[in-house]
Amino acid sequence: MKTISQARVQNERRILKAAIEEFEQYGFSGSRMQRIADRAKLPKANIHYYFKNKTELYTAVLNNIVSLWNKAFDRISVEDEPANALRGYIHAKLEYSQSNAAAARVFTNEIVSGAPHLKKYLKTDLRSWVTERAGVIQQWANLGKIDPINPYHLIFLIWGATQHYADYHTQVSAIMGKRKLDKCDYDEITNSLVEIILKGCGLKVR
Repeated sequence: MKTISQARVQNERRILKAAIEEFEQYGFSGSRMQRIADRAKLPKANIHYYFKNKTELYTAVLNNIVSLWNKAFDRISVEDEPANALRGYIHAKLEYSQSNAAAARVFTNEIVSGAPHLKKYLKTDLRSWVTERAGVIQQWANLGKIDPINPYHLIFLIWGATQHYADYHTQVSAIMGKRKLDKCDYDEITNSLVEIILKGCGLKVR
């Protein structure tokens, strides 16, 4: 028998999954709480029990996306081997692009729209997060662990390169003659990006 907390977690996951599908298809302004409830197969009242309104639900979706993205790079330190840390981050971001492509596109649409719901977060929490990681990368360069590079642009490069496979999945698949990219494709993509980015930092791939 499920506990109240287990049921809550399960319901929230169902709602967030349904919300991602709705926001990807209709955008924020075109989305409707009733359709989200229908997708989640829950009464609309249940949706409002967990999230007061559409804005709160949309913000929760965006926060969840960013939290999962950042997790793989949260605890890097000067003592880490740069190649291992960067490889792990690239791998995690591409894995997310494969398994959560719709969520990644919701985030992209928010940014392309001028980040009306994330502007404060971008200028505060995310800016601090990036600054701290950039500081670690700069220390790696100061210690001679990697070539001197602009750490901010390295992070932006990883974001852009990995996000591409979620945002432009249709284009990439068509050009590669695929109906859909599979695990083998993503393994090859990961290896290619790791090699290109690590070499660009003066690091050995293996």
